[in-house]
Formats: sequence, C-alpha cells, structure tokens
Amino acid sequence: MSSVPSSAAHPSRPLTRNDYKTLSLSALGGALEFYDFIIFVFFAAVVGKLFFPVDMPEWLRLMQTFGIFAAGYLARPVGGIVMAHFGDLLGRKKMFTLSIFLMAVPTLIMGLLPTYAQIGIWAPLLLLLMRVIQGAAIGGEVPGAWVFVSEHVPARNVGYACGTLTAGLTAGILLGSLVATAINSVYSPIEVSDYAWRIPFLLGGVFGLMSVYLRRWLHETPVFAELQLRKALADEVPLKAVLRDHRGAVVLSMALTWLLSAGVVVVILMTPTILQTVYGFSPAVALKANSLAIVMLTLGCIIAGAAADRFGAGLVFLIGSMCLLVSSWTFYHTVGAYPDWLYPLYAVTGLFVGTIGAVPFVMVKAFPPVVRFSGLSFSYNLAYAIFGGLTPMVVTFMLKANPMGPSWYVAVLCALGMGIGVYLLMRKPT
Repeated sequence: MSSVPSSAAHPSRPLTRNDYKTLSLSALGGALEFYDFIIFVFFAAVVGKLFFPVDMPEWLRLMQTFGIFAAGYLARPVGGIVMAHFGDLLGRKKMFTLSIFLMAVPTLIMGLLPTYAQIGIWAPLLLLLMRVIQGAAIGGEVPGAWVFVSEHVPARNVGYACGTLTAGLTAGILLGSLVATAINSVYSPIEVSDYAWRIPFLLGGVFGLMSVYLRRWLHETPVFAELQLRKALADEVPLKAVLRDHRGAVVLSMALTWLLSAGVVVVILMTPTILQTVYGFSPAVALKANSLAIVMLTLGCIIAGAAADRFGAGLVFLIGSMCLLVSSWTFYHTVGAYPDWLYPLYAVTGLFVGTIGAVPFVMVKAFPPVVRFSGLSFSYNLAYAIFGGLTPMVVTFMLKANPMGPSWYVAVLCALGMGIGVYLLMRKPT
C-alpha cells in the first residue's frame, strides 16, 4: 500500500496566507456546523411541547425529544464511515463541502417544520429524519476537517492546525449557548413558543449555506492530490484495510476519543446542570460560568495543539491530564464550600480540558494517507457513539451514589490520558 508524506512537499516551510485562509474557513465552517448540531438541545423543552401531543406526560415528552436528539449521535458512525469511504477515494474537499451542506439544509428545514397541532404524527417523524441527517453530517465533518487541515499545512504545524480547528468546534457550542440565551432574553416564553424558537434554526441554516459557498474557495489537499497523481489511491474498500492492517491505531484513536468526549460531555455539557442541582447555583450564574469555561477550553485547544508540535503529544497528554486531574478535583470538591471561586476554578478546569486539542494530532498521524479519513472517522465516530452516549448515564448513576461522582469519572479519564501520554513517550516522539 503506497503512502506519501503527511504534509505538503516542504514540511519545514512557514505557514502562508493560504494556510491561514484554509484554517479560518475550516474552523468557521466547523463552528457553524457544531452550532447547528447542538442548538437543538437548548430548545428541547419547547420543541417537545410543539412536536408531541399536548396530553402526553411531561417526562415521556422530554424522553422522546431527547431520544430524537440522541438519534443524531447514533447516525454519526454511519455518516462518518460512508463519507470517509468516498473521501479516501474521491477527495477530501468534496466530502468536506458535502458535510456542511447536509447539516445546513436539515437545520433550515427544522426551523420551518409544521408542528404536531398542524400535521400530527408527521411532525416528530420529520424532525427525527432531519436529526438523523444532521448526525450523519457531523460524523463526516469532524474527522474530515481534521484530515483536511492536517494535509494542507507543513508537518511541523499539524498540531496547531488541528488544535485551531478543534477550538472552532468548541466555539460552535459557545455560539449555540449565547444565541439561546439571547433568544430567551429578548422574547417572552410565549413568544419563544409561538415563533422565536425557529430563529436559531433559520440562522444556522442560512449561515451554514453561506459556509458551503465559502468552502468553494478551498483547494483539495496536496496529500490527496499527490495520491491521485501517483495513482496510489486505495485499491480496496479503505475500511477493510483499516480493520486488517491498523487495529492498533484504531484502539489508540478510540481511547483518545473517549478522553475527548468525556472531557466535553462531563465538564462542559453536564456541569451547568450539576452546578444547579448539587451545588445550588442559579441557572444564570451556572451558564455564565460555563460560557467562561468554553472560552478557556477554546484557548486551551490551540495551546495544546501548538505544544504538541513543539514538545510532542506524549508530554502534552501527560502534563495536561495531570493538570486537569488537579484542577477538576479541586473544582468539584471546593466550589460548594467556596461559591465565590466558581468562575476562576471552572475557567482553569476548562483550560485544561483543552488538552483534547492534541487528540487529532495523534489520530491523523496514526493512519497512512491512503486510508487516513476512513481510519480516523471509523475510530472517532464509533467511540463517540459509545462513550458519548454512555457517559451521561454513567455519571448520573455515580451522582446518585456520591455527589462527587463527576470528579471521580473525570479522574479516571485523566489517568487514561496520562497513560496515553506515557505510551506515546515510550513509543517515539509524536
């Protein structure tokens, strides 16, 4: 199986204006696509009341609404594997553009869908269909974006490029939170239920379609172009080669994805609710602290990626996971007794969650270019579907037994991160 260098022809050249343009457009598109994927959860309560029968019990309505949200996660592996297959055979750029198109159109349609009162059972069914398409799109977007930027920049800047792109994805979560806060501040609850809930979806769809247009200005990666030129593309189903020849890389990538998904799901997505239910903070204070943590997470991703270029990913995971262990343990065990420390403690913890910015640096290097998209996408999406879905249930179960359950779960993942760091240091500088 042929291979090519993991970067353009001059691995030591400095970043050019075109490199920065590629990074900016990729990160912007990733942020808007993640916004489209996550905005649903901020309006789940309103959507549930509008898209299910009014006489349905509240718990059942919410369960079905979150079931539709979860369907997006379950569709990720299928979408990711299919897009990665064609990304390895037809080109990275085609799939990179298709993924954001498949996200933007369903988001726009969700903002225009008739409610249950208007079309009955077709309303939740259409909502579910749009959510499945969204899930398939995000399954192709994240791995595709990492591969795309890593193959555009010089080898010495792969970590910075992947960290910057990951920062863009986390910024999409922040954008969703800010837009939801703005809608609920400007409009009354009745207005939100009547029409204003549609605005974030319509905005996401329009901005997503604008991103599709902007991605027309991106070029195919030099690595894939060289594979085409040398007629060195995979001569069999890429995923078959991945499962036969690169099982070690798959295991490493799935472990890294567990670290990434747990950091985001527990510390960023679940903690605002934990702050309210366990520690008694008001929703407004919890969400403000969470926004600050996401800002610091975004910054941390860029720092971790750049540090991986300079010092190697092994050292970044070892030190970053150790710091996350100390900061998260201190945060969860101290904030109840010292509520004034909420903002600085959550901010520092968010910063060290940014260690995940080095995850794609290792993953894109774990697979050869000829099957890179398929290998990364299969590992990432399968692990995210498993751990992204199980983590909330495991942490909730741990919370029933011990209010410090989240800190123990994060501690276990930090131990995994440190173990990965030691493994990478022992194997070779990465």
